[in-house]
Amino acid sequence: MGWFRRRRDDATPGYEDNAALSGFGGYQPSDAPRFPSGTGFETPPEERAEPRRIAPAPKRPKWRRSSRAPWVGLALIALIAGLVNAFGGKSDKPSTPRAPVVATQAPRFAVPAVVTGWKSVAGKEGTYAYDVPPRWSPEPSTLHGWEKTAAAPGISLITSAFLDSGFCPSRSASKRGGSGLTTEDVADPEVAARKAVSDLGVSHYSPDNGPPAQVTLEPGTDATVETLKGTKLPARIVVGSVVPSDAGECMPKRALVAAMAFGSTSDATKSGVVMAYADQDVAGAATRDELLQIVRSYRFVPAADRSMTTPPPKTYR
Repeated sequence: MGWFRRRRDDATPGYEDNAALSGFGGYQPSDAPRFPSGTGFETPPEERAEPRRIAPAPKRPKWRRSSRAPWVGLALIALIAGLVNAFGGKSDKPSTPRAPVVATQAPRFAVPAVVTGWKSVAGKEGTYAYDVPPRWSPEPSTLHGWEKTAAAPGISLITSAFLDSGFCPSRSASKRGGSGLTTEDVADPEVAARKAVSDLGVSHYSPDNGPPAQVTLEPGTDATVETLKGTKLPARIVVGSVVPSDAGECMPKRALVAAMAFGSTSDATKSGVVMAYADQDVAGAATRDELLQIVRSYRFVPAADRSMTTPPPKTYR
């Protein structure tokens, strides 16, 4: 599943629902971040299933970076309907409310949370996970992000979770916070974390044509990520304070972005990055400590701790 802006009528601004992408095993979108090979980034060889032939997936519509614009498809439908009514085309038949669409969700891997009272977000066949607070909604098969433009660098995150979806009445796809993973083409975890925080802060909290949001980066702190083999990958955590330049009604006055970047045992040119971001100075805002605990909770999951679960159906109106 993915969340991005698209031109289809059932889209929501800034996101795309692609239920066919149940995870990133046999098929991964071309614009999804690619985790480098090596311990912690891919399914261990001894646990891989036999290769199977997979039919090419249909091309996904080109996505654009997050926007505060209204639903393009629905706005067009409303305009056409208004013109028809204005020219005497209104039907005498009473309108019938559209019934909600209920979609089943594919089974997904589940792992136990390591933070007491929190919920886990597991990805890549359950080989890795991180935890989020109780109010957050895990969407592990979701890809979300913002396209690169002249005013923003763009970034995309996999294995997502969200806080307060749809909080803004004028924008149903609004979120008070989010989390997920990406990769950076740089080996130094400090550089990777700082770039990811800056890219997300500018891409999410700036208007389409700029000016860019102001992102103030704090000094990085040390961390480690332990692999299933017991070795520890060096990591760095960076927090950025964001002053949005977008003055839209759904935008906060301030936001925080946290990232923990860590190296790979086999690819010296890339870093994995787990991120969490949230609006600040609003009711129910995620705290700085919560964002730090989200990124610090990232871990690799032994096979014995992985299980399959079927999420409840989702209702779309």
